[in-house]
Amino acid sequence: MAYRIRRVEYFHATVVDQPGEAFKVLSTLAGLGVNLLAFTAVPVGPDSTQLTLFPEDPGKMRSEAQKAGMALDGPHRALLVQGDDELGALAIVHERIYRSNVNVYASSAIADGFGKYGHLIYVRPEDYERAARALEI
Repeated sequence: MAYRIRRVEYFHATVVDQPGEAFKVLSTLAGLGVNLLAFTAVPVGPDSTQLTLFPEDPGKMRSEAQKAGMALDGPHRALLVQGDDELGALAIVHERIYRSNVNVYASSAIADGFGKYGHLIYVRPEDYERAARALEI
């Protein structure tokens, strides 16, 4: 089972929950040359949505977003797993974290339909290094 695990940083941007807000942020970042590894959006109240942005280059994200006047919270740290989509792929990674006595407090994963998957893993800041060591990164 082949996979790659890496440390990633992410930022939050909170927007008004209305059509086009994610498009505005994403198109602005693309126009600034900020490449994203991952993106999620979740509601955080009746009128707000939290965008979570995982840039390939966190330094570029910070500087370009600041120049554009974008309010970002972060960076925060997570783990990104990318690999072959096989039965039990997520369980294998989670087992390694579990055996190091680290709690995964949030995660999301998706298969691409072509035999690969991506998986974001969030652990508490105080557990981050221990999780990274358990995953040998």
